Amino acid sequence: MALDAVFLRAAVDELRPKIVGLRIEKVFQPSRDRAILLLRGNVRLLLCASADAPRAQIAGRTEDNPAAPPMFCMLLRKHLSGGRIASIEQPSLERLVRLEIDAFDELGRAGRRSLVLEAIPRRANLILLDADGRILDALRRVDAEQSPERPVLPGLFYRAPAPQDRLPFADETEAGFFARLASAAEQPVDRFLLREYFGLSPLLARELSFRACGESDGQTRDLDGGAARRLWDALQALSGAVRESRFSPYLLTRDGQPFEFSCVPILQYGLAADAVRFPDCSSLLDAFYEARERRERARVRGAELVRAVTTARDRLRRKLRLQEQDFADAQNRDRWRVCGDLITANLYRMGRGQASLTCENFHDPDNAEITVPLDPLLTPQQNAAKYYKRYARARNAEKALSEQMEIARRDLDYLESVLEELSKSETEQDFAEIRRELQESGFLRGKPQKGGGKSVKRGNTAKSKGAGRPREYRTASGMRVLVGRNNRQNDALTKSADRGDVWLHTQKIHGSHVILCAEGRTPTDADITEAASLAAWWSQARDADKVPVDYAPVRHVKKPNGARPGMVIYTTYRTAYVKPAEPKRE
Repeated sequence: MALDAVFLRAAVDELRPKIVGLRIEKVFQPSRDRAILLLRGNVRLLLCASADAPRAQIAGRTEDNPAAPPMFCMLLRKHLSGGRIASIEQPSLERLVRLEIDAFDELGRAGRRSLVLEAIPRRANLILLDADGRILDALRRVDAEQSPERPVLPGLFYRAPAPQDRLPFADETEAGFFARLASAAEQPVDRFLLREYFGLSPLLARELSFRACGESDGQTRDLDGGAARRLWDALQALSGAVRESRFSPYLLTRDGQPFEFSCVPILQYGLAADAVRFPDCSSLLDAFYEARERRERARVRGAELVRAVTTARDRLRRKLRLQEQDFADAQNRDRWRVCGDLITANLYRMGRGQASLTCENFHDPDNAEITVPLDPLLTPQQNAAKYYKRYARARNAEKALSEQMEIARRDLDYLESVLEELSKSETEQDFAEIRRELQESGFLRGKPQKGGGKSVKRGNTAKSKGAGRPREYRTASGMRVLVGRNNRQNDALTKSADRGDVWLHTQKIHGSHVILCAEGRTPTDADITEAASLAAWWSQARDADKVPVDYAPVRHVKKPNGARPGMVIYTTYRTAYVKPAEPKRE
């Protein structure tokens, strides 16, 4: 989510006592849309004007700076270095932050500069103003062609974005609220709030709906007297928190991944999300955007791997198709020998330069007439030798082609399994392990890092040296279920499992290896069904109604010598037909 006006108010109120009065020692611009003011006491004020993550915060992380600072950074240094922050304000629930700075010009004369962060998604900007409110420059210049109503160019007077035609929710009165509600058309409660009031984000509007109706998608028709009163009380509580600066930063996570944040408690997700409270807004923003950037880096790296594996798979498919054509030709090689025999038997009837030979085919029981194509540039003897050579080449190629096609089919099956693992991967470590696996298998260039293949003891959850942890779940009876994240981890899981454990895998469908840890107990049918449902979920058949899952004792699962990662053979197995079940929590 983007920073909303209420959270921005909390961030500004938090920054005010920390930065007002501090001297600006240095100015950096580590990336195109980020400026950092280094304040006395090593306080790093980050002003980010990116299209999808505009914000103002104290930066907890240091970032590398470019060797040559951008022009806007040089301008900020010229006007702001040595100045002191006089104030930081947010106009009434607008997504704007205005820093007033007492600075000095190049002649040492005192003056006032303003730095305005427009934290509006897709239109974020950072603008430097002089004492008269004229624009000195902006991170993103906007000419009259792009915005006739509000250009942002050096020399023009700065004008803030046009005010909204809605009432700030913190200014609403009880009588006004119930009048608006009475005249509102039938619609979702959150949509009513967003249409009538300024300063609310979709997340906060859904939360107010939840607190009034018990559901985030409640309808205005459901607002009887009690529900309408609860909605007003919730809106008043939020307004009071804004007026009195009573904020509690919360980060919402699902399966360990942050997906929302707020400066007030969020109850609408219930047990479907975990709420982590942070001591301040800046540390929350650091955690949220660092995790998001990490996911984005992982997504980019994952996309690169998917492209590389898809290219290798398509190349292998074309190669296999050509091999199958050559193999089909080799299967029909007798026709080349027949042509050679017919030419040899009819040499007395042939002359040089002949383009074809029409004769009786004595290999045919009916002696049917046949036409044999010839190369007119060759003698009859050379044409016969050419057909015999072609026959011998096809005969010798049959065995080699059969072996090569078998290898190609195994490699193709392996690459399909890698693509399936990539579709389920989530973290940078997942992609790094798959990349190392592909390098070790020879499908990617580059030398794999050392120390990636030795498995350790069972007590470490079948963790390979240098590898991440497998997914771990519990059955209803408390038995552990381990699910591999990639082929190398699948091998490590199977190798380190106890002989009494149960190994599960979807039948002839790409998916993860699953180990049901017996730990001295005998798994029940319910345990096996739960583990099989997980095996079906972490496979290509996730969306099917019923999936065949083979299961066998680990002692009956073997890895052939020289097999690709994740490839095993197994015997003495049984098959369960289950519906894929989404795991509730790792």
